[in-house]
Amino acid sequence: MRPLRIALTKGRLEQKTISLLEAVGYDCSAVRDKGRKLILPVGNGKLEAVLAKAADVITYVEHGVCDLGVVGKDTILEYGGGFYEVLDLGFGKCQFALAGPKGKDFFGGYAAKTIASKYPNVARNYFERKAMDVRIIKIEGSVELAPLLGLADAIVDIVETGTTLKENGLEVIEPICDISARLIVNSASMKLRKTEIEALVEQMERAKEEKRA
Repeated sequence: MRPLRIALTKGRLEQKTISLLEAVGYDCSAVRDKGRKLILPVGNGKLEAVLAKAADVITYVEHGVCDLGVVGKDTILEYGGGFYEVLDLGFGKCQFALAGPKGKDFFGGYAAKTIASKYPNVARNYFERKAMDVRIIKIEGSVELAPLLGLADAIVDIVETGTTLKENGLEVIEPICDISARLIVNSASMKLRKTEIEALVEQMERAKEEKRA
């Protein structure tokens, strides 16, 4: 039987997950010294780490080519999917927020608003809950540009410190929800490799609590 395969979101979440797995007792030196490799052994081959972009982590777990994945709640909210979300890992914390030009009354007036976002589904769901009719434009890069150029009235984006907003004359109008890294599991893997997966989840949860203590 192949090792349990865990897809990691490249970058900060990858580094934090590796630290957590090391705290559990796994040797992650192959991942730390990965070069250009994308599939790497962890803990003497007990696990296999696959390095991928956030949205692809969900795809690989959904299709069962990876048993588990570590991905931000932002990606889960945007893409959804058929998998189990089993653990809030407690790192990669930030929040979704509605933001717009400083001092402007976003909710005033009757005209339909235009919203720019990298996360159109999150934005759509948020305004549906408010029963507001909005036009949503998907932006790939710096979403803060949209209101500055007059393309949008406001943005829905991830906010960590708020510095970028401030420097561009924008402010948070309303927080939407908190985000952090989550451990997700493929539905079939959860049944077929239940014992191994539950043991790993338990170890990661314990290590997370110890780090917090």
